[in-house]
Amino acid sequence: MHILPVLALPILLASLSGAYPASRDADSPDLTPPGPYASTDPDASLWHPDDKDVDPQPVRGGLGAPTLGPTNKPLELQNPDILAPPSTDTGDVPNLKWPMSLSHTRMTDGGWAREQTIRQMPAATELAGVNMRLKAGAVRELHWHTAAEWAYVLKGSLRISTVTPEGHVYLGDVSEGDLWYFPPGVPHSIQAKAIPEDGSEFLLVFDEGDFSEDDTFLLTNWMAHVPAEVLAKNFNMRDHPEAFDHIPAQELYIFPSVPPPENVEEDMVVPNDTELPYTFKLSEVEATAKPGGSVKVVDSRTFKVATAISAAVVEVEVGGLRELHWHPTQPEWTFYLEGEARMTAFTSSASNTFNFQGGDVGYVPPSFGHYIENTGNTTLKFLEIFKSDLFQDISLSQWLALTPPALVKAHLGFTDEMIAHLDKVKQEVV
Repeated sequence: MHILPVLALPILLASLSGAYPASRDADSPDLTPPGPYASTDPDASLWHPDDKDVDPQPVRGGLGAPTLGPTNKPLELQNPDILAPPSTDTGDVPNLKWPMSLSHTRMTDGGWAREQTIRQMPAATELAGVNMRLKAGAVRELHWHTAAEWAYVLKGSLRISTVTPEGHVYLGDVSEGDLWYFPPGVPHSIQAKAIPEDGSEFLLVFDEGDFSEDDTFLLTNWMAHVPAEVLAKNFNMRDHPEAFDHIPAQELYIFPSVPPPENVEEDMVVPNDTELPYTFKLSEVEATAKPGGSVKVVDSRTFKVATAISAAVVEVEVGGLRELHWHPTQPEWTFYLEGEARMTAFTSSASNTFNFQGGDVGYVPPSFGHYIENTGNTTLKFLEIFKSDLFQDISLSQWLALTPPALVKAHLGFTDEMIAHLDKVKQEVV
């Protein structure tokens, strides 16, 4: 993975726009690529979401015309490259953006939850996400589900618990920037700790695009639909069926409760005995520095229990770029934590550009070429999440650097200087 700093971009663009090498022999056939590059026009975003004095219009250069009918100005301010796309955009790419702010919020007296599934973004067929908030002490009811669950803590501290099919138990704490993971069908719970007093918030990602929070198997919901005499028989309490008189008539889902003890060992019924931990202290992992930012990669090589989902935490400096790349076989589900970004997705027949802010979800199907550019004036931070046990990507610059130079020149008309630049890239990646 490369993250390019802003200073590298003019050098690269200058190389891309250079003429085909003049040193070619006069008798050589004319191998100039047919036609000019799609566009050399400036194609930066025409405004930013905080440009309140701007009148956003579908106009770029001599193309388009001002809107005459009604408009939604706040929405258009947030999406400059959808309203006035770069000249390099072409065709129609499925919608690859969903703001969590547009998701319906399910509220309870213990917190709230909102989700993104294929119902909100039909292109996102392989992964879905939930943004959840718990007040201090509040509990996400004991439950299980058909999908694998991968979680990232946005704020606060939580205690999670699980019991495996082998009867092993795990109880652990996570804080901001940490992870947990539960395989499909494994029962678990989530509870916000007493500190901080304003509770916790986290992101859940599931390896099924149509998975909904409403489809979980909840403890109270199940027991409310089992005859009392069966419950008494199951728990060997035939003489005390009244013990089940107070089972809630409906699911609790998220509910307030007494916070767990601060010391996790005081909360254990038995000592942890799982082979692998179900939490991962990603907050304590040092990020790998890149020329234009930093990255943390976490997959089954480091978080061994997480066999269905892998991820990267990426930071891109002002003006920097998460390089042109693609993921060979798995989709990318992206959650923007802070900053402003734009991403162009290339489908082989179409190319569209989308804009993102904190709280937005992006999705890139397998093999779609794309980049993510920091278009704001602060550091851009986002999560790249994959339905895979290993993090994999293919870098465009690396691919070209490791391809015979004559073949690259024959395709793209690069100068010798550009080929030399690619050779430097090769030295970095080999």
